[in-house]
Amino acid sequence: MDTKGLLKGTLLVAGNDITGTQQAIHAINPATNEMLEPAYHGGTKADVDQAASAAWQAFDMYRAISTEKRAAFLECIADEILALGDVLLERAMAESGLPKARIEGERGRTMGQLRLFAGVVRLGKATDARIDPAMPDRAPLPRADLRFQKVALGPVAVFGASNFPLAFSVAGGDTASALAAGCPVVVKAHSAHPGTSELVGRAITAAVKKCALPAGVFSLLYGSGREIGSALVAHPSIKAVGFTGSRSGGVALMNIAANRPGSHSCLCRNEQY
Repeated sequence: MDTKGLLKGTLLVAGNDITGTQQAIHAINPATNEMLEPAYHGGTKADVDQAASAAWQAFDMYRAISTEKRAAFLECIADEILALGDVLLERAMAESGLPKARIEGERGRTMGQLRLFAGVVRLGKATDARIDPAMPDRAPLPRADLRFQKVALGPVAVFGASNFPLAFSVAGGDTASALAAGCPVVVKAHSAHPGTSELVGRAITAAVKKCALPAGVFSLLYGSGREIGSALVAHPSIKAVGFTGSRSGGVALMNIAANRPGSHSCLCRNEQY
């Protein structure tokens, strides 16, 4: 597998490569116990702040783009993932120990999710817009014109899952749904598959650039331990969290969210698979 030039072991913050300064993370091939290169040095709270602040700055512009442009962006991500070809498959296999057929299926599911949400956006279903006309002659009291529409909440933090390196990771369902809703995304990559995460993260970054979107629409962070994840959930610019993992991890993040000022605006979901 030749990943020369594709894997740099850096954080991806609003389109920029940033070398981490914290403890290094190495993927381990579970079939051979081989340590895989490159090393991924973790980020800091300053990196979290930079990514979250860039996402907030991009939010108003991103949520205001047309539904067609947003749908095309999601489809572009799917195309960029497919364009990685065997490089992505082989790296995911090496980091997960899963067979090629399973990884191919998961890649198909990942692209299918992105294209499904693109279709939902294009049809206007994401906003669920409704209009109840005024009834000035209603008795005993008239009714005013009532209008309802879902709006984007703000930047979303997404945590990659250990056992789904593609479908529940960097470009998985949480990321796809957030981007479809008009929310920038900051992903905290899972340490079990950092190389796979970087490849997919670069695919999303390429799609952001091709679609002429604000660079802060997407960032990818690495970090061992809980510092990066805790800082993300606590950051005031992060308005929702997508988490797939252990109950203890989910409860810890939920408690951080609950203790934020205005914590009603930060939602944390915990799933186990």
